[in-house]
Amino acid sequence: MNADTGTEPAGPLAGRRILVVEDEALVAMMIADTLADQGCEVVGPVATTRDALRLLDATPVDGATLDINLTHEEVLPVAEALDARRIRFVLVTGYDQENVLRRYRRWPMVQKPFTEASLVRGLTRALEG
Repeated sequence: MNADTGTEPAGPLAGRRILVVEDEALVAMMIADTLADQGCEVVGPVATTRDALRLLDATPVDGATLDINLTHEEVLPVAEALDARRIRFVLVTGYDQENVLRRYRRWPMVQKPFTEASLVRGLTRALEG
């Protein structure tokens, strides 16, 4: 509920369950807060592929935000699991498109540092397909 107006958020992300996979705590909190402000139910955040896959198996989600590089691992297994289930997501990365490994280029990206608006716009585009 919006504290200023007393109304529920409306928009393309409202009511969606979004998995957040991010290993930097402050970035994870920013993503989670931004999504909650948009009316999303945040699943996570989690910081490892193992935890993300476990949550994905246990909890239905409508979409996800994935940091490409987690501490000591890549998020590729999670991206592939989401893709196999036809669940759309956005990759969040500090790399530009040219420097992203080829295996990630087929999925939509939001480049770090990002604004709340660019994150919402990128995830909305990914979910709309």
